[in-house]
Order: sequence, then C-alpha cells, then structure tokens
Amino acid sequence: MAIESALIPLPSEIIMPFSGYLVFAGKFTLLGVAIAGALGNVIGSLAAYGLGYWGHEKVVRRFVRRFGKWILLTEEELDKAENLLHKYKDTVVLGSRVLPGVRTVISLPCGIARLPLGRFIVLTFAGSFVWSYFLAWVGFKLGENWKSIGPYFHKFDALIIAVVIGVIGFYIYRKLKPCKS
Repeated sequence: MAIESALIPLPSEIIMPFSGYLVFAGKFTLLGVAIAGALGNVIGSLAAYGLGYWGHEKVVRRFVRRFGKWILLTEEELDKAENLLHKYKDTVVLGSRVLPGVRTVISLPCGIARLPLGRFIVLTFAGSFVWSYFLAWVGFKLGENWKSIGPYFHKFDALIIAVVIGVIGFYIYRKLKPCKS
C-alpha cells in the first residue's frame, strides 16, 4: 500500500482483497489488515506529499514543463489541481482516497498546495482506512470461493483492457485536438 501511494502504480484493488482472503484463512484480522493498509498509504503518501511540498518548483514544475506533453499534463492543469485543493481542501483529500487512480497521485498536489501536514495525515489515514477495510472485506467475503472466481475475472481481462485503452485514447485525443478559437 505504501508503494501505491508513493506514485508507483501497484493497485490496492489486488493487494487488499487478497489480504481479506488471508483474514478468511485465519492469518490476520479484518481490522488489522485495514489499519495496516491505511498506515501503508500514509507512509507512501508522505513521500509524494514531500515531493510536492519541497520539490514543487525545482522538481515537479520543471518536470511538467519538460515532459508534460509526453505525460499529457500541462502546468495549467497542475494549477487547477492546486486551486481545487485550496478551495475544497478536506473534501478533496478525503474523497480522493476512495477513487482508484486519483488516490495514487493526490498526495503530490496536496504537498504543492501546502496542506497542513497533520490534517493531511489524518485525512489520508481516514480515507485510506475506509478503502482498505472495504477491499479487505470483499476479499474476506469471497473467502472460500477465492480460487474458483479466478477464471471469471480472466474473462473480463479483455474488456477491462479495451475500456482502459479507450479511455486513454479519448484523453489523448482531447489533449491533442487543436483548440478552436
């Protein structure tokens, strides 16, 4: 969970349900798994927060200026994220912790916006705890069917890949489409 929150895409949607299965198998407790997941998120999020906080101009902005066109991120979009955080602070941080994809990167703009560290930690832990508990609970409920559901998930692999490629394609199209004035 720390790896995912440190801007490295390792999905919690895989880690936490399997942890829930281990709860079912009697190796852990659901509460313990959820707390461990939330603490891992806080640790990884602190790395991304620190990068945004101390490396805002020297690292993040310079990176976006230099490579933004390749990662499809502009300085204006970075500014919009920062303004959104200034305006809605707690709601954005807490809500983003339960949104796949967003939850991985939200700490960086939190650091850029200089959200108070104590508040950031509390909101990150609270939102991550809810997400971790939910995903672990799903794995726990799947319990004895864990091995038998694998083939069903594999049937959706092609669909998931097609949807992801479609969303990325649409995003790239929108970013590269010339603006009409």
